[in-house]
Parts: sequence; structure tokens; C-alpha cells
Amino acid sequence: MIAVGVLGLVLGVLIATLALDISLPSEWAAYLSLAALAGLDTAFGGWRASLEGRFHTDVFISGFIVNALLAALLAYLGDRIGVDLFLAAVVTLGGRMFLNLSLIRRYYLNQLALRRQRG
Repeated sequence: MIAVGVLGLVLGVLIATLALDISLPSEWAAYLSLAALAGLDTAFGGWRASLEGRFHTDVFISGFIVNALLAALLAYLGDRIGVDLFLAAVVTLGGRMFLNLSLIRRYYLNQLALRRQRG
């Protein structure tokens, strides 16, 4: 179910990018990239939680908002003090995203192996 949401998100972004001519200020690049990374991290975390049978909508929504705000805040503070603090958010969120993807992949590979054993 979550996979459908992630697929819809990706398709929506692609369609909007290709169909709409929207220009954003280059100063927003770090903030928007971190917000997108935080959103993807939350989406993959929700997908993983759904597969494990422990998905809760309130945790998903609050995690999305808090992760995006914290990542943007780190980027803003880093800009103000002249230190690339957004790299901490990129490393953390990227690491979590890859961990969640590896566990999702492992789940589906295990399901495939179980079907082969039964059939």
C-alpha cells in the first residue's frame, strides 16, 4: 500500500517537473533538497513499518514534518554560521533511507524465497 504512495509521489514530481515551468530561487536549493530527502526517508520508513505490521499514521505524519523541519533548520543554521550543517542531515537521512531500502528489498527477497519453497 505504501509502495503505491511512493510511486504516486515520484510520478507526481516527474509530471510536475516536466509539465510545469516553475523556477525557484537558487538560494532554496539546499532547503528543498533536504526537504525532499527527509520526505523520501519518511516514505521509505513508512513502507518498511507497513511491511513489518507496525505502521501508524500519526507517527508517519509527525515524522515527515519533524524530519523536514529539522533538516531545513540545520541547513538554515549552517548558512548563518558558515558551516555546512546540512551535510549532517544528508548523511543521516541518506543512511536511514538506504537502510530502509535494504530491509524492504530483503523482505521481498525472503517472500520470494518462501513462495519458491512452497511451490
